[in-house]
Amino acid sequence: MRCPYCGSLDDKVIESRTMANGGTIRRRRECLSCSYRFTSYERIEEKPFMVVKRDGRRQPFDLSKLSKGIERALEKRPVSAPSIENLVNEIEDEAIMRGKTTREISTAELGELVLNKLHKFDKVAYIRFASVYKHFEDLNEFITEVNKLGGGKE
Repeated sequence: MRCPYCGSLDDKVIESRTMANGGTIRRRRECLSCSYRFTSYERIEEKPFMVVKRDGRRQPFDLSKLSKGIERALEKRPVSAPSIENLVNEIEDEAIMRGKTTREISTAELGELVLNKLHKFDKVAYIRFASVYKHFEDLNEFITEVNKLGGGKE
């Protein structure tokens, strides 16, 4: 490892620590030339998890994009931030499990996964997300979806 202070390639590892559920190793190092101490991180480089768009394009899975969509659906709902974070993490975990062999998931499958989780979690958020995801064109489509929930009595 190159010393960030003097540029020497001679160093020794003083301490190693496993972090992030074993996914990362943090190493404290000391340069043998100038005695400068620095930290390095070692992690496995994985092929990125991809989302296949409706037009066939592929994009890296973006957790923040998923999170924003769910937070927007749950805006002004009586739901705590940790509950939202847990919901997002559950969706991410399930999406990755579904696309484990191919390392990808379609936007349709991801959208349905979000809808299923929101349906169990918060009916109002479900309707909000569904209205955007399913591209409701008129009031009748919206009313039909609410009626599927039991007339919206929640």
